[in-house]
Amino acid sequence: MMQKLRNLAEISLKKFFGIFGRELSDEQCNAWMQFVMFGLVGVSNTVVSYVINVLTLLFLRRMNLSWDFVIGNAAAFLLSVLWSFYWNGRYVFARKRGQDRKLGRTLLKTYISYGFTGIILNNALSFIWIVCLHISKYIAPVLNLFLSIPLNFFMNKLWVYKE
Repeated sequence: MMQKLRNLAEISLKKFFGIFGRELSDEQCNAWMQFVMFGLVGVSNTVVSYVINVLTLLFLRRMNLSWDFVIGNAAAFLLSVLWSFYWNGRYVFARKRGQDRKLGRTLLKTYISYGFTGIILNNALSFIWIVCLHISKYIAPVLNLFLSIPLNFFMNKLWVYKE
């Protein structure tokens, strides 16, 4: 399934660049494909995070906690980062033959990376957009994506999975 998805994405990517009269080398195509696959894992991660959050809220509903959303957010963050770690490690930043990867250290780096971009950076950027520039709090998270996604990709590529 993933190979079919990758083949479809490769064809689409080459056609997209072809529209602009650019032909991608195999190396360039692989680099772009890695980013596209990272994005696909990110989309699935968003869905998983949302589902975990909602399921946690439904599970805690009977307890009538005023801070149940904190538990939902924490559970969603912890489990969705684990989801991303698995899929990114398997399909996006797969180990090359003979490459050693320490699982615990890589997982810790993954949590640090997502913690930085998903919590610290997004809150700092949101403060700038909302408080300083008076941009809607509903638009701010979308703006954050334009910086946090590429930054998280490069943190994963160059630090977490260190190719």
